[in-house]
Amino acid sequence: MLNNASESAFDIKFSNREVSAWGGMALLKRMLDQMGFQQAASCWDLPLPGSNRGYPPVQLIEQWMVSIWCGACRFAHAETVRFDGTLTRLFGWPKAAGYQAIMRLFKRFDMARNEAVQESVYHWFFTQVSTLKRITLDMDSTVLTRHGEQEGATRGYNPGRRGRPSHHPLLAFVAEARMVANFWLRPGNAYTTNNVLAFIESTLRHLGDKMVGLFRADSGFFDEAILSLLEGRKIDCIISAKLTQRLQAAIVRDARWWALETGLELAEIIYQAQGWSGHRYRRRWVPLQG
Repeated sequence: MLNNASESAFDIKFSNREVSAWGGMALLKRMLDQMGFQQAASCWDLPLPGSNRGYPPVQLIEQWMVSIWCGACRFAHAETVRFDGTLTRLFGWPKAAGYQAIMRLFKRFDMARNEAVQESVYHWFFTQVSTLKRITLDMDSTVLTRHGEQEGATRGYNPGRRGRPSHHPLLAFVAEARMVANFWLRPGNAYTTNNVLAFIESTLRHLGDKMVGLFRADSGFFDEAILSLLEGRKIDCIISAKLTQRLQAAIVRDARWWALETGLELAEIIYQAQGWSGHRYRRRWVPLQG
Protein backbone atom coordinates (compact mmCIF):
# COMPACT_ATOMS: atom_id res chain seq x y z
CA MET A 1 0.00 0.00 0.00
CA LEU A 2 1.29 3.49 -0.89
CA ASN A 3 1.51 6.00 1.91
CA ASN A 4 0.12 9.51 1.60
CA ALA A 5 3.47 11.00 0.60
CA SER A 6 3.83 8.55 -2.27
CA GLU A 7 0.26 9.04 -3.46
CA SER A 8 0.72 12.81 -3.70
CA ALA A 9 3.69 12.36 -6.10
CA PHE A 10 1.43 11.06 -8.89
CA ASP A 11 -1.18 13.00 -10.84
CA ILE A 12 -3.60 10.65 -12.61
CA LYS A 13 -6.13 12.20 -14.99
CA PHE A 14 -7.73 11.73 -18.40
CA SER A 15 -6.93 13.83 -21.47
CA ASN A 16 -8.69 14.31 -24.80
CA ARG A 17 -5.37 14.96 -26.57
CA GLU A 18 -4.19 12.30 -29.02
CA VAL A 19 -1.12 10.30 -28.11
CA SER A 20 1.41 9.23 -30.75
CA ALA A 21 4.25 6.74 -30.52
CA TRP A 22 6.21 8.89 -32.98
CA GLY A 23 6.65 12.08 -30.98
CA GLY A 24 10.34 12.13 -31.88
CA MET A 25 9.36 13.03 -35.45
CA ALA A 26 8.97 16.63 -34.23
CA LEU A 27 12.76 16.94 -34.22
CA LEU A 28 13.01 15.62 -37.78
CA LYS A 29 10.25 17.98 -38.86
CA ARG A 30 12.26 20.86 -37.43
CA MET A 31 15.34 19.63 -39.31
CA LEU A 32 13.45 19.53 -42.63
CA ASP A 33 12.13 23.04 -42.04
CA GLN A 34 15.61 24.39 -41.30
CA MET A 35 16.93 22.75 -44.49
CA GLY A 36 14.09 24.24 -46.54
CA PHE A 37 13.01 20.81 -47.72
CA GLN A 38 9.56 21.67 -49.07
CA GLN A 39 10.79 24.71 -50.96
CA ALA A 40 13.62 22.69 -52.52
CA ALA A 41 11.41 19.70 -53.36
CA SER A 42 8.96 21.93 -55.20
CA CYS A 43 11.77 22.65 -57.72
CA TRP A 44 12.71 19.02 -58.40
CA ASP A 45 10.32 18.51 -61.32
CA LEU A 46 8.49 15.66 -59.60
CA PRO A 47 5.79 13.91 -61.67
CA LEU A 48 2.42 15.57 -61.22
CA PRO A 49 -0.71 13.58 -60.27
CA GLY A 50 -2.95 12.30 -63.01
CA SER A 51 -6.05 14.12 -61.72
CA ASN A 52 -6.99 17.24 -59.78
CA ARG A 53 -7.86 15.05 -56.82
CA GLY A 54 -4.32 13.69 -56.58
CA TYR A 55 -2.02 14.47 -53.68
CA PRO A 56 0.83 16.99 -54.12
CA PRO A 57 4.01 15.06 -55.02
CA VAL A 58 6.03 16.92 -52.36
CA GLN A 59 3.64 15.64 -49.68
CA LEU A 60 3.90 12.07 -50.99
CA ILE A 61 7.71 12.21 -50.90
CA GLU A 62 7.67 13.69 -47.40
CA GLN A 63 5.12 11.13 -46.22
CA TRP A 64 7.20 8.27 -47.59
CA MET A 65 10.30 9.64 -45.81
CA VAL A 66 8.37 9.84 -42.53
CA SER A 67 7.13 6.28 -43.06
CA ILE A 68 10.73 5.06 -43.44
CA TRP A 69 11.75 6.96 -40.31
CA CYS A 70 8.92 5.16 -38.51
CA GLY A 71 10.27 1.78 -39.63
CA ALA A 72 8.51 1.11 -42.94
CA CYS A 73 10.29 -1.38 -45.20
CA ARG A 74 7.53 -1.80 -47.78
CA PHE A 75 4.84 0.46 -49.25
CA ALA A 76 1.99 -1.05 -47.24
CA HIS A 77 3.73 0.01 -44.02
CA ALA A 78 3.05 3.65 -44.92
CA GLU A 79 -0.46 3.10 -43.56
CA THR A 80 1.02 3.47 -40.07
CA VAL A 81 1.62 7.14 -40.81
CA ARG A 82 -1.66 7.54 -42.63
CA PHE A 83 -3.74 6.64 -39.57
CA ASP A 84 -1.70 8.69 -37.11
CA GLY A 85 -3.53 12.01 -36.81
CA THR A 86 -0.75 13.54 -34.74
CA LEU A 87 1.81 13.06 -37.52
CA THR A 88 -0.63 14.41 -40.10
CA ARG A 89 -1.03 17.65 -38.14
CA LEU A 90 2.67 17.86 -37.25
CA PHE A 91 3.74 17.86 -40.90
CA GLY A 92 0.84 20.04 -42.03
CA TRP A 93 -0.74 17.60 -44.47
CA PRO A 94 -4.44 18.37 -45.13
CA LYS A 95 -4.98 14.61 -45.36
CA ALA A 96 -2.51 11.73 -45.31
CA ALA A 97 -2.40 9.68 -48.51
CA GLY A 98 -2.74 5.91 -48.72
CA TYR A 99 0.27 3.86 -49.73
CA GLN A 100 -1.17 3.24 -53.20
CA ALA A 101 -0.90 6.96 -53.97
CA ILE A 102 2.80 6.80 -53.12
CA MET A 103 3.20 3.78 -55.39
CA ARG A 104 1.48 5.62 -58.26
CA LEU A 105 3.91 8.51 -57.85
CA PHE A 106 6.95 6.27 -58.22
CA LYS A 107 5.41 4.46 -61.20
CA ARG A 108 5.30 7.78 -63.06
CA PHE A 109 9.11 7.93 -63.05
CA ASP A 110 11.06 6.81 -66.10
CA MET A 111 14.86 6.58 -66.43
CA ALA A 112 15.28 10.16 -67.66
CA ARG A 113 13.04 11.64 -64.95
CA ASN A 114 14.69 9.50 -62.30
CA GLU A 115 18.19 10.72 -63.18
CA ALA A 116 17.10 14.37 -63.42
CA VAL A 117 15.30 14.32 -60.07
CA GLN A 118 18.08 12.34 -58.40
CA GLU A 119 20.68 14.86 -59.57
CA SER A 120 18.62 17.76 -58.22
CA VAL A 121 18.05 16.03 -54.87
CA TYR A 122 21.71 15.13 -54.35
CA HIS A 123 22.96 18.53 -55.48
CA TRP A 124 20.61 20.23 -53.01
CA PHE A 125 21.56 17.82 -50.24
CA PHE A 126 25.30 18.31 -50.57
CA THR A 127 24.93 22.09 -50.63
CA GLN A 128 23.48 21.70 -47.11
CA VAL A 129 26.69 19.97 -45.94
CA SER A 130 28.87 23.06 -45.85
CA THR A 131 31.58 21.56 -43.63
CA LEU A 132 32.74 19.15 -46.35
CA LYS A 133 34.94 20.81 -48.96
CA ARG A 134 37.36 18.07 -50.01
CA ILE A 135 36.15 14.49 -49.91
CA THR A 136 37.19 10.89 -50.48
CA LEU A 137 34.86 9.11 -52.91
CA ASP A 138 34.51 5.34 -52.57
CA MET A 139 32.90 3.30 -55.35
CA ASP A 140 31.71 -0.27 -55.22
CA SER A 141 29.20 -2.74 -56.63
CA THR A 142 27.23 -5.41 -54.82
CA VAL A 143 24.80 -8.26 -55.48
CA LEU A 144 21.22 -8.07 -54.20
CA THR A 145 19.44 -11.42 -54.33
CA ARG A 146 15.78 -11.13 -55.30
CA HIS A 147 12.84 -13.39 -54.55
CA GLY A 148 9.85 -13.11 -56.83
CA GLU A 149 9.67 -11.22 -60.12
CA GLN A 150 11.16 -7.77 -59.48
CA GLU A 151 11.74 -5.63 -62.56
CA GLY A 152 15.26 -5.95 -63.93
CA ALA A 153 16.23 -8.94 -61.77
CA THR A 154 18.17 -11.47 -63.84
CA ARG A 155 20.49 -14.37 -63.25
CA GLY A 156 24.13 -13.40 -63.01
CA TYR A 157 27.11 -13.66 -60.70
CA ASN A 158 25.60 -14.42 -57.30
CA PRO A 159 28.08 -16.07 -54.90
CA GLY A 160 25.58 -16.19 -52.04
CA ARG A 161 22.63 -17.76 -53.87
CA ARG A 162 23.82 -19.26 -57.13
CA GLY A 163 21.19 -19.31 -59.85
CA ARG A 164 18.87 -16.87 -58.08
CA PRO A 165 17.79 -13.66 -59.89
CA SER A 166 19.56 -10.58 -58.61
CA HIS A 167 20.40 -6.93 -59.16
CA HIS A 168 23.98 -5.68 -59.45
CA PRO A 169 23.89 -2.02 -58.39
CA LEU A 170 26.66 0.57 -58.53
CA LEU A 171 27.18 2.63 -55.38
CA ALA A 172 29.25 5.68 -54.46
CA PHE A 173 29.93 6.92 -50.93
CA VAL A 174 31.48 9.98 -49.28
CA ALA A 175 33.91 8.32 -46.89
CA GLU A 176 34.25 11.20 -44.41
CA ALA A 177 30.52 11.40 -43.69
CA ARG A 178 29.36 7.88 -44.65
CA MET A 179 26.85 9.38 -47.06
CA VAL A 180 25.55 7.80 -50.25
CA ALA A 181 26.54 10.00 -53.18
CA ASN A 182 24.92 7.95 -55.95
CA PHE A 183 23.14 4.64 -56.58
CA TRP A 184 22.27 2.98 -59.87
CA LEU A 185 20.30 -0.26 -60.02
CA ARG A 186 21.40 -2.66 -62.76
CA PRO A 187 20.37 -6.18 -63.85
CA GLY A 188 22.12 -9.04 -62.13
CA ASN A 189 24.02 -10.04 -65.27
CA ALA A 190 25.66 -6.61 -65.68
CA TYR A 191 29.46 -6.60 -65.55
CA THR A 192 31.07 -4.47 -62.84
CA THR A 193 32.20 -1.70 -65.20
CA ASN A 194 28.97 -1.50 -67.24
CA ASN A 195 27.90 2.17 -67.46
CA VAL A 196 30.51 3.09 -64.85
CA LEU A 197 31.84 6.12 -66.76
CA ALA A 198 28.38 7.69 -66.92
CA PHE A 199 27.92 6.76 -63.26
CA ILE A 200 31.12 8.57 -62.23
CA GLU A 201 30.14 11.67 -64.23
CA SER A 202 26.69 11.60 -62.63
CA THR A 203 28.22 11.27 -59.16
CA LEU A 204 30.55 14.23 -59.69
CA ARG A 205 27.56 16.35 -60.72
CA HIS A 206 25.74 15.28 -57.55
CA LEU A 207 28.60 16.57 -55.42
CA GLY A 208 28.34 20.10 -56.78
CA ASP A 209 31.25 22.21 -55.57
CA LYS A 210 32.79 19.46 -53.44
CA MET A 211 36.33 18.59 -54.50
CA VAL A 212 37.17 14.90 -54.80
CA GLY A 213 40.63 14.59 -53.29
CA LEU A 214 40.81 10.81 -53.64
CA PHE A 215 38.88 8.14 -55.52
CA ARG A 216 38.98 4.57 -54.17
CA ALA A 217 37.68 1.35 -55.72
CA ASP A 218 38.37 -2.37 -55.86
CA SER A 219 39.82 -4.40 -58.72
CA GLY A 220 36.50 -4.57 -60.54
CA PHE A 221 37.11 -0.95 -61.58
CA PHE A 222 40.73 -1.43 -62.73
CA ASP A 223 40.00 -0.29 -66.26
CA GLU A 224 41.85 2.02 -68.65
CA ALA A 225 38.76 4.09 -69.46
CA ILE A 226 38.09 4.76 -65.76
CA LEU A 227 41.71 5.73 -65.14
CA SER A 228 41.66 8.05 -68.17
CA LEU A 229 38.52 9.78 -66.88
CA LEU A 230 40.01 10.31 -63.44
CA GLU A 231 43.31 11.58 -64.82
CA GLY A 232 41.44 13.95 -67.11
CA ARG A 233 39.61 15.30 -64.07
CA LYS A 234 42.92 15.46 -62.12
CA ILE A 235 41.52 13.17 -59.43
CA ASP A 236 44.02 11.03 -57.51
CA CYS A 237 42.94 7.43 -57.15
CA ILE A 238 43.66 4.18 -55.34
CA ILE A 239 42.31 1.22 -57.33
CA SER A 240 43.18 -2.38 -56.56
CA ALA A 241 44.74 -4.12 -59.55
CA LYS A 242 43.77 -7.53 -60.81
CA LEU A 243 46.83 -9.68 -60.06
CA THR A 244 47.03 -11.28 -63.48
CA GLN A 245 50.01 -13.34 -64.65
CA ARG A 246 51.08 -10.41 -66.83
CA LEU A 247 51.12 -8.07 -63.82
CA GLN A 248 52.89 -10.60 -61.61
CA ALA A 249 55.61 -10.99 -64.24
CA ALA A 250 56.01 -7.21 -64.52
CA ILE A 251 56.36 -6.86 -60.75
CA VAL A 252 58.97 -9.63 -60.55
CA ARG A 253 60.88 -8.21 -63.53
CA ASP A 254 60.75 -4.46 -62.91
CA ALA A 255 59.97 -3.75 -59.27
CA ARG A 256 62.69 -2.52 -56.93
CA TRP A 257 61.44 -2.89 -53.39
CA TRP A 258 62.26 -0.89 -50.29
CA ALA A 259 61.02 -1.63 -46.82
CA LEU A 260 58.90 0.92 -44.97
CA GLU A 261 58.73 -1.21 -41.86
CA THR A 262 58.75 -4.86 -40.94
CA GLY A 263 56.33 -6.72 -43.19
CA LEU A 264 55.55 -3.70 -45.38
CA GLU A 265 57.39 -3.02 -48.64
CA LEU A 266 56.75 -0.62 -51.50
CA ALA A 267 57.70 -0.46 -55.16
CA GLU A 268 56.76 1.59 -58.23
CA ILE A 269 56.63 0.37 -61.81
CA ILE A 270 55.43 1.50 -65.22
CA TYR A 271 52.81 -0.99 -66.41
CA GLN A 272 50.78 -1.60 -69.55
CA ALA A 273 47.89 -4.01 -69.11
CA GLN A 274 46.69 -6.09 -72.03
CA GLY A 275 44.46 -4.00 -74.27
CA TRP A 276 45.74 -0.66 -72.97
CA SER A 277 46.94 1.86 -75.55
CA GLY A 278 50.41 2.30 -74.02
CA HIS A 279 52.61 2.63 -70.95
CA ARG A 280 50.58 5.45 -69.54
CA TYR A 281 50.26 4.80 -65.83
CA ARG A 282 52.72 4.72 -63.00
CA ARG A 283 51.34 2.78 -60.09
CA ARG A 284 52.59 1.89 -56.64
CA TRP A 285 52.21 -1.65 -55.37
CA VAL A 286 52.18 -2.20 -51.64
CA PRO A 287 51.77 -5.90 -50.82
CA LEU A 288 51.76 -7.02 -47.22
CA GLN A 289 54.39 -9.69 -46.64
CA GLY A 290 53.23 -12.35 -44.18
